[in-house]
Amino acid sequence: MWDGLVGVVKSAYTAGLGEGTVPRPLMMPLVRGELVGLIWVRPLRVGQDALTGIAELANIAAAAGADEVVLAWETHDVATACELPIVGPAPCLNMVLATQGGHVLHRFPYSEQLLARSPEGWASVAPDWRPVPASQPSGELVPPIQAAVNFSFTPIELDHPDPFGVTVVLMEEDGYSVRLTEAFAR
Repeated sequence: MWDGLVGVVKSAYTAGLGEGTVPRPLMMPLVRGELVGLIWVRPLRVGQDALTGIAELANIAAAAGADEVVLAWETHDVATACELPIVGPAPCLNMVLATQGGHVLHRFPYSEQLLARSPEGWASVAPDWRPVPASQPSGELVPPIQAAVNFSFTPIELDHPDPFGVTVVLMEEDGYSVRLTEAFAR
């Protein structure tokens, strides 16, 4: 399962960078080893809004009763959006696999190869994936990612007959992109 998730995320990052964008932070909650879906963070404003928006990725995981979550983000992108110092290699795709008992940080550094530049100045790049450093059990996570991990395992208490469904609807209304697997689709 892990290799498949890494492959999907690396492919999405490669496609996004080729289009001149860095894919937004992504959460993939799992329940008993089954993928709930993919949730991309809503459009963010720099600063507190970015910190909050990334941490709120946890809502669907918590509502689904996830026992594992995978989060993916780009080092420089999250540091810039959240006004935090860059920690670790950059550019770098980071993925964390977390359970209530702990987490393991995986880093996938890359260099950028310029493919094209638009008249407006946007760069289209291809990642040249570098050697992967050893995974880091309990590796340091930037604050919004750590918050998302922590909140993923905090039950959501909603007075509603379908707390998962209503959470999905509310997240989508807030601008999060939610793609549920067939088993969890409303």
